[in-house]
Amino acid sequence: MIERAEVIPYSLPFRRPYTTARGRLERREMVLLRITSSDGLSGLGEAVPLSLRAGDGLAVVVRELRDWAEAAIGLDLPANRPRRAEEPTAGDGAIGPDRPPDARSAPARCAIATALHDLAARSAGVPLHELLAPGRTPRPVPCNATLTTDSPAGVLRQAEEWASDGFTVFKLKLGGGHDIGQVEAIRSGLGPEAEIRLDANGSWDLDLAERRLAALEPRGIELAEQPVADLETMAELRKRTPIPLVADESVSDRHQAERARRLRACDAVTVKLSKIGGLDVGLGGCLPTYLSSALDGPIGIAAAAHAAQSLDRDGAWSGVSHGLATSRLFSDTIAAVDCAFDGPRLHLPPGPGLGIVIDEDSLQARRL
Repeated sequence: MIERAEVIPYSLPFRRPYTTARGRLERREMVLLRITSSDGLSGLGEAVPLSLRAGDGLAVVVRELRDWAEAAIGLDLPANRPRRAEEPTAGDGAIGPDRPPDARSAPARCAIATALHDLAARSAGVPLHELLAPGRTPRPVPCNATLTTDSPAGVLRQAEEWASDGFTVFKLKLGGGHDIGQVEAIRSGLGPEAEIRLDANGSWDLDLAERRLAALEPRGIELAEQPVADLETMAELRKRTPIPLVADESVSDRHQAERARRLRACDAVTVKLSKIGGLDVGLGGCLPTYLSSALDGPIGIAAAAHAAQSLDRDGAWSGVSHGLATSRLFSDTIAAVDCAFDGPRLHLPPGPGLGIVIDEDSLQARRL
């Protein structure tokens, strides 16, 4: 039974402003959800508002989680057993104010699902990945470097910092100017071994995307994430470029993934937990998927790393790097025990559930 539920908005500052075609952030605002059972165990969840993507802002997500938390007190938890991430639970909307299961924002649904999964795994005394992918031995998650929009020289300086720690895959945020110059700076500065992926966050129209990708293709491009805004346009662009295209903002659930497959709009989908509203990162297997961060805090990154253990390990996309190294962009954390990096490889924390332990002093210092 849930005896206590806390909703704590907080923020983490960036080492340098996070700039993309969609805007600029000095800090990342997010919400910690902590539920505590009658036996004293706690489950952690995290909501990252997607306001830069025209999603609900912090105030809406906090209100949704506080509504849920008020109704959650006294909730009988489901029996502890291995279960698929997509199975419905009480956290998917069966409790709370009178509202349909899908009425809450995706970030709020993500926090609820993560906290319930974390508590279930901690109650069972197993790591979360054992509930999401029973019987699988966990593996480190390979990660790409995430570079913010900057001058070509500034982007190269960022890339060199990441490369000094062993990163070999570099994701460039394009659409804000200097697109070709940024790619050329990375290619000339880091050489032919560096893998370059592009992310325009849907800021190009069809003709511009075709021209940009045609100009950049000779430089050697691994893939392009969301070069245009919608699936229909991406399907047309895919006919015009040999560069693999990946959907991000335009695919948020398995129904949209199925539509993307029918349209032949993309080669894969990158999944953010706060975008899909839960831990079903395979999206029903319609298309290959890999994970990326919505600039998550330590709880969201750990949840994604556990969920990554459930992905296909044999397909053509099984070795792709995930965008889960964004904790390096922050100058602070609220975690006393966190995921650890060995070069570009992300390792799960030890212990049951997510494995995350909160530094309560740091949380209070960052509380909003």
